[in-house]
Amino acid sequence: MSHAEMLQRFENDPGFIAALDQSGGSTPRALAGYGVDASQYSTEAEMFDIIHTARTRVITSEVFTKEHILGAILFEGTMDREISGRGTAEYLWAVKGIVPFLKIDKGLADEIDEVQLMKDMPELDALLAHAKEKGVFGTKERSVIHAANAEGIKRVVDQQFEVAEKVIAAGLMPIVEPEVDIKTPDKAQAEAILKAELLAHLDALGDKKVALKLTLPEQDDFYADLVAHKNVSRVVALSGGYPRELANQKLARNHGVIASFSRALLDGLTAQQSQEEFDQTLAATIKATYEASIA
Repeated sequence: MSHAEMLQRFENDPGFIAALDQSGGSTPRALAGYGVDASQYSTEAEMFDIIHTARTRVITSEVFTKEHILGAILFEGTMDREISGRGTAEYLWAVKGIVPFLKIDKGLADEIDEVQLMKDMPELDALLAHAKEKGVFGTKERSVIHAANAEGIKRVVDQQFEVAEKVIAAGLMPIVEPEVDIKTPDKAQAEAILKAELLAHLDALGDKKVALKLTLPEQDDFYADLVAHKNVSRVVALSGGYPRELANQKLARNHGVIASFSRALLDGLTAQQSQEEFDQTLAATIKATYEASIA
């Protein structure tokens, strides 16, 4: 698998990123939305078997194609499993032409200074090497901002870029994700502080590049200078809990930004649907998200 080919596709092709990376904490909620309640599994292993079956159904669907889907973000457990006899990352690229990413953070630390940093990642170097072996192109790492607290936001961005440097050194593309909670009362002010911090770190990267995953902003095209920055491969947006239709409306007004939705992508899909119903529902979602991403 050619990293250069994936980079060319990631930076230049139309489409959006499917976030299929729900992990231990969010999987029960994702499964409940998929029509599988907790009574249908009794162990964590059974739960992950079911979610892998659900993800496999999405990835192998005839409507999940490279024409609309640019990349997919995987949970570590999904990366280590197979689809049709191939590793999931290998299947995505070799069969579907979709660029594989890996969620590498271990969840969020407790809130301090109105932000949540990423928990420590003591085995990060080994995980990055393993991801590279599996054919993964890049990573995604998430922190959360809950208020326009300048000190807290600086700590979030400092940590994000510290991790990003390690990812780049491992030969992978980092997706830096400092999410601003959509319930933040002073969200626009938080976004202004965040953008200034991001620009300062980007300007110090030299010839290295990162991707950014950001909450859809209060002001349309607020992140245009990040989209245009020479050290940014791509800017993608998280839905952040906005309903899908509203998320797509906001996305379409932010030019050059593409979607990286999870809940908004999988909304309406259930284990009980026939393959035809499943594909029709997924196709409608993909079409709407793609059109908002290329607007």
